Amino acid sequence: MSAKVIHFPTRPSRLALRLEWFATDRSVLLGIWALYFALRVAVLLIDVAPTSDAEWYFTRAVSLAAGQGYLDNQGAPTAFWPAGWPIALGLVFAKFGASQVSLGLFNLVSAMLIGAMALALGRRLFGSEGAARAGLLLLAVYPNAIGYVPLALTEVFYTALLMAGCWVIVTRTSRWHLVSAGFLFGVATMVKAQTLVVVPLLFAIEWLRMGQVWKRFPRLFGEGLLVLALAALTVLPWTIRNEIQLGHWVAVSTNGGYTLLTGNHDTATGDYTPDAPVVKELMARPGLDEVARDAEARRLGMAWITAHPDRFAKLLPKKFLRLWLPDGEAEWAYQGGAPGYARFEMVYRAVRVLNQGYYVLLMAAFGAAFFVMIARRRRDGQRWIGWWLLPYGIALYPTLICLVFSGQSRFHYPVMPWVCMTAGWLAMTALGKLSERGTHVHTLH
Repeated sequence: MSAKVIHFPTRPSRLALRLEWFATDRSVLLGIWALYFALRVAVLLIDVAPTSDAEWYFTRAVSLAAGQGYLDNQGAPTAFWPAGWPIALGLVFAKFGASQVSLGLFNLVSAMLIGAMALALGRRLFGSEGAARAGLLLLAVYPNAIGYVPLALTEVFYTALLMAGCWVIVTRTSRWHLVSAGFLFGVATMVKAQTLVVVPLLFAIEWLRMGQVWKRFPRLFGEGLLVLALAALTVLPWTIRNEIQLGHWVAVSTNGGYTLLTGNHDTATGDYTPDAPVVKELMARPGLDEVARDAEARRLGMAWITAHPDRFAKLLPKKFLRLWLPDGEAEWAYQGGAPGYARFEMVYRAVRVLNQGYYVLLMAAFGAAFFVMIARRRRDGQRWIGWWLLPYGIALYPTLICLVFSGQSRFHYPVMPWVCMTAGWLAMTALGKLSERGTHVHTLH
């Protein structure tokens, strides 16, 4: 005689119910957005004047808004440092007036776009609403991301452009989307010249993530070339302007050689060292115009690398650590430009320490998620290559660039929304596994 076994549905654990609520309830998403917005508005109340690089960008934007052109400190036309950010900020200043308020509100709009892209890309890359929301929450409370909003630095605007360009490529449904992507990457290149490295990376992931790789190669190769060509066309008017006003063809900017030399000379430490004797001597050398000085800096930097390959190799881990080990560098801007810094120095320092600990946790989750995702995809019989790799590709490109030039923690800022997305996926995955513990199927014999 056999007995029939009746299986009753498993009763969800309390944690599982809370995870479902987090992933599905509209009020949760609204709450995350409210927190994201409020923290960024709050930091705009801090009075902080532009200093160092920010002062340069702010001054160029004021000049452009006044119709005076892109000029150096002596009033001569220049192509020093990419002009995309001052041009964008100059347009804002021309419309709303040159002020810290206009700057802050423009950065706030860019920061909200970063949040929207983080949520949308989190859903697309990881196929999970809960993971996308968790990523947005992690980004919402990330102190260093918040701290940049009042600053006249490139990072917030550039990150929004980079993420928007990636979103268009990942979600494209027609060739017209490639036109939009080309324009976005072109503008991003005007802000950071190395941006176009990302385009081949995007199409390489697209090519390898599915089968029939050789059959799909010609189409994807052509689409990638189209995006690169459209990006180049977007930059072309600025290149022509440089030839007319400087008398030389300068694609984007004239600081590439200077940046190379600051990271590769006899006293280089792996960090950005513009005060090194060889750099200061070159910058003060008479008889060289801006373009010639940049070319000479590039020659000196390459000559040093060629003559000292062993010393160059020893700098690589130092550059890597300088890029990825510290975080919270936004505090430096407040230290130099916020009148109230001395009064609240202990608060700033405490936030910096808190931020560093938070950053370490994010990066640890980012590293662990790589191996967890590969294991899960292999377990489920999926190809291990997929769009989930995009955050790691975005992290790779500034790493490779800094290894050649110099390491600065500021350069990993555009990677951090991607890190938060990935850490959000890992957190929801781990909590999901934890919610399954202790549940059992009730049976009746």
